[in-house]
Amino acid sequence: MENEAPQKIAPRKIVRGRRAQRRGVEAEARVVAALAAAGWVILGQRLRTLAGEVDIVAERAGLLTLIEVKARGDLETAAYALGARQRRRLTAAAAILLGANPGWGLAGVRFDVWLVDARGGVRHVPDAFRDEG
Repeated sequence: MENEAPQKIAPRKIVRGRRAQRRGVEAEARVVAALAAAGWVILGQRLRTLAGEVDIVAERAGLLTLIEVKARGDLETAAYALGARQRRRLTAAAAILLGANPGWGLAGVRFDVWLVDARGGVRHVPDAFRDEG
């Protein structure tokens, strides 16, 4: 077992992963532009914590929103892409970020989801879920 060669990742899987990452970054850019146009201040993008990453953190009038962006072929598929495990990870990451930034969210905190489809359609789901812990 010690002499086993490392497994190689199939080239198609690498290409799919890069394509998905590029789509995700492009979708996040669209969401950031929409938020800025609506008067939100972007406090961070792709913020990493020990619990995981938060795509976008924005604030307006003291209301903090932690945003998950889901980019898929269509909005319906994107809507089903956020599962319970990921919601728990986001709420744990939020607790870490709020602990490190006590001035954030003085008027409240919510979790928003932005859905982006392959044709550029965008759907905002404000207050998409609550901390279940």
